[in-house]
Amino acid sequence: MQTTQTTVPWWYPLALRLRIWATNAAGFLRDLAGHPIALTGGLVVLLYVAMAIFAPQIAPHDPTKGELLRRLEPPVWAGGSMDYWLGTDAQGRDLWSRIVFGSRISLWVGFVSVAISAIVGVLLGCLAGYFRGALDEVLSRFSDLLLAFPYLIFAIAVMAFMGPGMTNLLLALTFKGWVEFYRLARGEMLSEKTKEYVAAATAVGMGHLRIIVSEVLPNIFHSVLVLATLRLGVMIVTEASLSFLGLGIQPPTPAWGSMVSEGRDYLTTSWWVSTLPGLAILILVLAINVFGEGLRDILDPRLKIE
Repeated sequence: MQTTQTTVPWWYPLALRLRIWATNAAGFLRDLAGHPIALTGGLVVLLYVAMAIFAPQIAPHDPTKGELLRRLEPPVWAGGSMDYWLGTDAQGRDLWSRIVFGSRISLWVGFVSVAISAIVGVLLGCLAGYFRGALDEVLSRFSDLLLAFPYLIFAIAVMAFMGPGMTNLLLALTFKGWVEFYRLARGEMLSEKTKEYVAAATAVGMGHLRIIVSEVLPNIFHSVLVLATLRLGVMIVTEASLSFLGLGIQPPTPAWGSMVSEGRDYLTTSWWVSTLPGLAILILVLAINVFGEGLRDILDPRLKIE
C-alpha cells in the first residue's frame, strides 16, 4: 500500500504569518475605533506626520527667509494679512511656514532617538534578563547610575560638552534614553523566562538566541511599543528644551524650541512669536501621550482580563 506525501509550498509559512498579522492588525483597528480618546490622539499625531512629510507643499514661504518690512506682523485674526495668516517673527519670516518645517525636526529627532534607544535597551535587557550573571550585574549597576541624573540636566551637560548639532543631539538623547527600555525588557524577560513555553522551546533544542527573538520578544512587544510611544513625547519636549537653551538645533533652521526662545523678548507686544510654536509642542505631546495611554489599554492583556 503506497502513501502519498504532500509537499507544503515554500510560500505557505510566509502566507500564514501574513494572514495572522493581518488578523491581528484588523483586531487592533477595531479596538482602537472603540477607544475614541486614543483614536483622536492617533489622528492628531498622523496629521503632524503628514504635515512634516508634505512640508514643502504646505508651507507658503521659505522658512529661513524673511522680509524686515513685515517683521512682527500679527496673525490674521488680530489684523494681519492672509499671506502670513499666523503672523511673522522679528525677522519677518512666516510663522506658519516655520512651524510646519519645525515639525520635521521634532518628529525626526523624536522617532530616531526613540528607535535607537528601544533597539539598544531591549537588546541589552533581553540578554541581561536571560543570561543573568556578570552581564546583568554590570548593566544593572550602570543603568542605576544613569537614572540618578535628571534626564534634562544630563542632556544639557552632554550637549555642553559635545556642542550643538543634530548628531550630538541624538547622541545626548539616546545616551540615557535606552535605560527605560533596558529595565522594561529585563523585567519582562525575567518573568517570561520562567513560563512553560520557554521550557518547551528549550526541550525541543531551540537555541538561546532563537528563543529570545522568536518566542519571548513577540510576547513583550506590546509593552515595548507602549513605552516607545510615551517616550516619544519626552524626547520631543527634551529636544525643544535644548533648542530653547541654544544647545540643540541652531538658527536659522526652524525648530520649535528655538522659535519659542526667539520670541521671549516680544511676549508683551508680539505674543504669537512664542505662543504658537509652544502650542504646536503642547498639542503634539498631549496627543502622543493620550495615544500611548490608549495603546496600553488596548494591547495589555492583563488589563483586558481585569
